[in-house]
Amino acid sequence: MPIRLGVPKEIEPGERRVALVPSVAERFHRLGVEVLLETGAGTGSYHPDSSYEQVTVVDSASELYRQADLILKIQPPTEAEIEQIRAGATIAGMMQPYRYPERVRLLRDRKILAFGMELVPRISRAQSMDVLSSQASIAGYKAVLMAANRYGGFFPMLTTAAGTIRPAKVLVIGAGVAGLQAIATAKRLGAMVEGYDVRGATREQVESLGAKFVDTGVSADGAGGYARELTEEEKQQQQSVLEKHIAAADVVVTTAAIPGRPSPKIISKTIVEEMKPGAVIIDLAAEGGGNCEVTEAGKQVNHQDVIVYGPLNVPSELPVHASEMYARNLLNFLTPMIEDGEFKPDWDDEVIADSTLTRDGEIKHAATREQVEGSAS
Repeated sequence: MPIRLGVPKEIEPGERRVALVPSVAERFHRLGVEVLLETGAGTGSYHPDSSYEQVTVVDSASELYRQADLILKIQPPTEAEIEQIRAGATIAGMMQPYRYPERVRLLRDRKILAFGMELVPRISRAQSMDVLSSQASIAGYKAVLMAANRYGGFFPMLTTAAGTIRPAKVLVIGAGVAGLQAIATAKRLGAMVEGYDVRGATREQVESLGAKFVDTGVSADGAGGYARELTEEEKQQQQSVLEKHIAAADVVVTTAAIPGRPSPKIISKTIVEEMKPGAVIIDLAAEGGGNCEVTEAGKQVNHQDVIVYGPLNVPSELPVHASEMYARNLLNFLTPMIEDGEFKPDWDDEVIADSTLTRDGEIKHAATREQVEGSAS
């Protein structure tokens, strides 16, 4: 019997993305999958129900959860949503297990097969499934536009009848996917750009985009492409070199985050007070507490004439392409598991196994299992 794939409307306040766009829904249909869509699920990303073909639109989330074998989401399901999912069904989305351990317990107890898309291993053949990268690229792009809107001057150099306008100085801290996209976007807007990352391996990438790499003499290359946490001595060395670059910048974009841990504090209140009046900081690490001591998650503050903004859920502000990229990631992840419309995951596949959060009443992801079951014992 063909698997029934269900896509509910996201209920998180401010979430405008949808886990399935019309073009990807058609691809699932061609795989032999029956697709169910909660009415209005795509409205926030400008995909009305009428734009979906070969899809059954259902009136309520509860009805969708009752019928669906496989559920696609963006935000983690709430406890109320999990209670509505059929026992033994499958869900794929951003689960944020570190933030919501109680939801992981409920998924386990209801014997729901849960795939955490943020757990997809960062290996070459899984790049097309990497939702962290696709959504981070959008955040990096949007962060620079946010900065440009808040900065009181031009980004590019302009030669005018009134004289020459010098370009803005932009510093991007963190050269992961978001940081590199921020660097590229700031360069497109004509700014003078510097990039910094504790991972020395990123120097070539930063310079390839036309930016100057800030070398603090500290390297923290970690496993899986992430940065390891710095020692106190390394933090002090990093801080002393970065201070002068931050103080000289018109705009600073910070993107340094460590999955499952608080964001490292890179910009102290004291450094903010040394910045130019009118300077702007966009802190993309706000959800983890921020890279700046002044950051307030979801708010814009003015600290001694320096604007500090800590936006949340930035990809949702570009819902059209964010939804399209996310939906393609899910399609690429799930296609190998679907055969003639039936769901047949290969548990020997590294990508599938490592992305599994809960299965058969057990927490399969080791770090989450230690956190959840350790705290419960």
